[in-house]
Parts: sequence; structure tokens; C-alpha cells
Amino acid sequence: MKPTINAIMMAAGKGTRMKSLDATKSKVAFDLLGVPLVRHVLNALKPMNIDTVYSIVGHGGETTERIVKDDSVVVWQREQKGTGHAIMQVAPYLAGKQGTTLIVSGDTPLITTASLQHLVDTHLEGNFDLTILTSVVDDPFGYGRMVRTKDGKLTGIVEEINATDEEKNIREINTGFYVFNNEKLFRYLNELPPNPKNGELNITFLVKMFIEQGFHVGTDTVASFEETLGTNDRAQLAEARRILQKRINHQHMVNGVTIENPDNTFISPHVTIGQDTVIQSGVYLIGDVSIGVGNLIGANSMIENSTIGNRNVIESSKIIDSSLGDDNHVGPNAHLRGHTKIANQCRIGNFVELKNAVLHDSVKAAHLTYLGDCEIGEDTNVGCGTIIANYDGKTKHHTSIGKHVFMGSGTTIISPVTIADEVIIAAGSTINENVEKRAMAIARSKQTNKPGFYDHWMKKIGKK
Repeated sequence: MKPTINAIMMAAGKGTRMKSLDATKSKVAFDLLGVPLVRHVLNALKPMNIDTVYSIVGHGGETTERIVKDDSVVVWQREQKGTGHAIMQVAPYLAGKQGTTLIVSGDTPLITTASLQHLVDTHLEGNFDLTILTSVVDDPFGYGRMVRTKDGKLTGIVEEINATDEEKNIREINTGFYVFNNEKLFRYLNELPPNPKNGELNITFLVKMFIEQGFHVGTDTVASFEETLGTNDRAQLAEARRILQKRINHQHMVNGVTIENPDNTFISPHVTIGQDTVIQSGVYLIGDVSIGVGNLIGANSMIENSTIGNRNVIESSKIIDSSLGDDNHVGPNAHLRGHTKIANQCRIGNFVELKNAVLHDSVKAAHLTYLGDCEIGEDTNVGCGTIIANYDGKTKHHTSIGKHVFMGSGTTIISPVTIADEVIIAAGSTINENVEKRAMAIARSKQTNKPGFYDHWMKKIGKK
């Protein structure tokens, strides 16, 4: 029979050292490679078959709640009175119930499923009442020290603020991850004494209480201390980004992806990349990105929430919320966003921006063009400098352009307009009416030349 395992994620801290001017933004909402810090921890818990995750929110709680509510039960800690007090807020859900409770920190985005599972397995296999995840570090400053007797028996955890000079030299530290017998956890939480230095109720005091009661207390040492690093300020956030970036890039390279400059390539955790794809320097692959096999992702491209098929060349482009088919040529310096969808064998060239655009097979827009809120049929050519004016100051309007259309350079389409199949738009035209099939549309004023006007103008502006 599967044991009942719940998890409590502490994500209520104020994060003062982040020094944010945004009072509504919690520390755990800060972004790490396209994913909020707390979301990384939730993602590590997901494969573990946890019965219920309880997320404790507090400072900036509305922001945190939006991030975690789909995958956990949100519990509020309205006053910040320490980690023990935070866990007490879950008592209405778990107090008195049998089972096992895993406690994690929401600001530790580098923790892995493997390490959390090993901690839980150690607890269950050892039949412990409490199991603490520890690490041995060269510089233990700021961490709670694991205090043991000479024969290695654990006697408690002492926080930095309460540690003696001798205790401060202990290199085995508490990482802040615990597994408890749930009934005993909530029974003894109510007996927690306040910290004499700051009045807070610290969960570390439970360790001493469990030992004094003769309960079975064990430890599990994490394989890499980096996994348990917190992110209390922006310098630590940058360090976490560096470590996660190296971890993700290494795995892609092992899987057959060429990353030319791993130190300058940034990939979100759940991006998928096919074999023989080449990623050049300065590339950002952020969010839900899927890239097929044999692609070239050119230098300084940004691709976000997009799907790219096989054997495409993406040169120095920014692609957001978009879907690309096969044999397209995109870039350099193109910008695709707003759920744009590109079919097959299209050409999206220099400084072309697409927003909420659907392009069917073999559409070409090679230069200096904006196409917004539109659908363009197959084998249509969009001339250089074409603009779809889709916004009237209040509403975004849609334009439909048929197949086999030739649009001359410098065309402006004022939405909403429907252009049928096999139409020619003369260069320099401004189109604000529908165009029927197999017609040519031309909308430009007659050119007028004024002889001698240059001298008149220079005199008028005082240059002659």
C-alpha cells in the first residue's frame, strides 16, 4: 500500500535583500530562465507522486498564489513569525493525520527530483520520525550547523545567530529540507519555544525536541550542495542562473545538440531540441519551445513559446508564441510573436515583424515589413516595406489576403480588408477597401513636380 506523502513548500518570505521596488512581487516570483523560482521547486516535486502540495504564501502572496495555485493548495501566513509558524498554518489540513510530510523551500530552484526522492526514500526505509537533508561545505556562514557528539550522534541544529565560536566551525549544515512523521510534526509544533534572539518559531527547534523525546532522527547528505542554494538577493539569483544554465546546456549537448557557446546560451528547463541542431552564440530559448532536428538557430536569436520543425535556418530572430513548419527561412533580425503560425517553405527576412499572423505555404516577406492580425494565403509575395495597419486606436482589426497575391513595395493595408486570390497590389498603394479576385489595386495620388521649388524652400528656411 502506497504511503501517504504530502509536501509543504515555504514561499512566504519577504525577500528584503532582493531590494525590489515592486511591493506586490514576492521573492519566489523572480524569473530564472523563463520560470519563476517557486515554479522550479514545484516542477521538481511533480514526478514524485506527492498526494498534495501545500504552498505557504505571505509577502507578495497574490503574485505567488497565481503561480502555484494550479498545482498546490495555497495557505496564507499573514504574519512572518518564523518557519515553524509557517508550517502551523497547514494544521487545518494535516494535523492529526497519519503519513509523511516533506518540507521544502520555494527559493531553492536548483533542487532536483532525484535528491528529493532520495531524501524521502531514506526516511521511509529507515523508519525515521524525522530526516534532515544536510550538506558539507567549505564556508558554512549563515547556515544552521548540525551539532553531533564525538561518535557522530546528532544532538541538534544551531542557527548562526545562536552558534558559539566552536559551533560556527562545523562544516555540516542544515539545507532546510525535512521529512517528518506527520502526526508527530503537528503535535510538537504547538510546543515550539520562541527563539530567544528574535522571538520567531523556528522549525530547527523541533529537531532538538524530537531528539529529547527519543524519536528516531536521521540525516541524508545531498550529492551536490549547489542543489540547495537559496536565492536571497540578485547576486545569488545570477549564480543560480549560471548553474542551471550549465546543467541544461550540458544535457542538450550530451543528447546530440551543438551549442557553440554554452556560456552565452540561455535555455528554459523544458525546451526540447532535436539532434544535429546547431545553436549559435547569444541564443535565448524561453518557455515552451520545441525545436526539431537539423536546425540552425543563428546568433542572438530569441525564441519564446514556439514550435520549429525540422531543418530550418533561423538567423538572428526573435520568435515568441509562434509555430513554424518545415523548410522555412526566417531572419536575420525578424520578430515573430503573438501566436504567429508559419506553415512550410516560407521566407521571413530582414527586419520583418509578425504578430498574430497566419502564413500558409511559400509566403515570402523578405524585407522591412509589419504584418499584424492577418492571414495570408499560399505563394503570396509581400513587398519590401509593407505594413498592415491593424489598430485604429481602440480595436485590433483582421485582414485576410488570398493566395498567389503579389503585393508591391511600400504597400499599406488599412484593416479590416479582404484581398482575394490572384491579386496584384501596385507599389506604394494604400488599400482600405476589399479587392476582388484577379484584379489589380492601385491607390496613390498623381505625382506633381514643381520646377524651381528647391530655391524657394532654401530661402524660406534661411539657408540661401
